[in-house]
Amino acid sequence: MNKKVIGRILLALALYGIFVALVVTFYDDSPDKMKWDDREAYNRQFIAKIKLDKFTFEQALTQIGSPDITEARTIDEVSYQVMFYRTQHVKSDGITTQDECTFLLFVNGILKEIGLGDNYPEQWGIIKNHLSIGKNLPIID
Repeated sequence: MNKKVIGRILLALALYGIFVALVVTFYDDSPDKMKWDDREAYNRQFIAKIKLDKFTFEQALTQIGSPDITEARTIDEVSYQVMFYRTQHVKSDGITTQDECTFLLFVNGILKEIGLGDNYPEQWGIIKNHLSIGKNLPIID
């Protein structure tokens, strides 16, 4: 009797181990497939860990997924991409707005600035500020 019980326990543990191995191997836990509240938490935690000048546009798409809002512009052969990722719930209306997001500013594909979406004062305001830091460049309308 004891051998039967021990055999069944070992069989159950082996099956459980196989199941875990299959899940870890084949389950794609991408941010795009998460529920909205899980994705917000993931975005907050991930963005808190990234470093300026060491994170690229391609890494953002691969590791965080598609942005909720994005804007892009090229000025004087400099490429600007602003990606907004939802990080805080404000209103249950089914629409993601900038005040619910954290923005990532990429200049020529390299992360240069991170900030809350409600600090994005007007369209392209962040890029205007970035251009004027330490330079006497004209402000872009």
